[in-house]
Amino acid sequence: MLCAPAVTVMLVVTAYPIAYAVWLSLQRYDLRFPDDREFIGLANYASVLSASQWWDSVLSTVIITVFSVIIELVLGFTLAWVMHRAIFGRGLVRASTLIPYGIITVVAALAWKFAFDPTTGFVNGLLGTDTAWFGARWSSFFVIILTEIWKTTPFMALLLLAGLTLVPNDLLQAARVDGASAFQRFTRVTLPLMKPAILVALLFRTLDAFRVFDSVYVQTRGAEGTETVSITGYKTLITRLNLGLGSAVSVLVFIAVLLIAALFVKGFGANLDQQQGDL
Repeated sequence: MLCAPAVTVMLVVTAYPIAYAVWLSLQRYDLRFPDDREFIGLANYASVLSASQWWDSVLSTVIITVFSVIIELVLGFTLAWVMHRAIFGRGLVRASTLIPYGIITVVAALAWKFAFDPTTGFVNGLLGTDTAWFGARWSSFFVIILTEIWKTTPFMALLLLAGLTLVPNDLLQAARVDGASAFQRFTRVTLPLMKPAILVALLFRTLDAFRVFDSVYVQTRGAEGTETVSITGYKTLITRLNLGLGSAVSVLVFIAVLLIAALFVKGFGANLDQQQGDL
């Protein structure tokens, strides 16, 4: 009974919108032709999954997600290590690292867009080129991924820093006394003990990166083959006013997010269970 209010709020805030989106996705419902509304089953899903535009959006989303998360993991771990080892000015280092994460995503995307603009930006001046960064697919991806990395690496660093603080110094000192090198202490002591923190950091950032919308919409609006699944859903729902088809896109994105979360928890969870069993 004590959980009843929380369960009620969860049902109203989360379960009802999802159930309503699923219901809309099973209907032909275009606001431009409201009289044609009817139940059509899985036809909207068949239309989305058979469209090349959907799979192009999936590919663009995967490219942004994979490259940004991998680079953020490496940079985030480096930053976490510096913050963990810093003796002087530790508070200043942590505060300065958090500045990009405190900036609104739209503002950060606009800042990087202006920086790479051929007429108003300073990047071309520094590099001595006249590249139109948003005029080609891969250069657009480069700026978008760079924006994501700059904005969210501090989040990854904070989560990994929490994991680093859980590694006992006594254990590292014992490994040092036993003759383990710095690399062996890192790979055989630090990394295994940090697996839970790495799982959380990778899971959160992968899910966040897969739903990327702001940076892409502000910088390219999906042009030059950079359209992501979130922008595809936005254009179908808001621009084309097709609630049935747009809801089908949203439900597919939701299912993809669930699958990613299940894969991470299943893969890393098995390793963690094995690790705990060994201990």
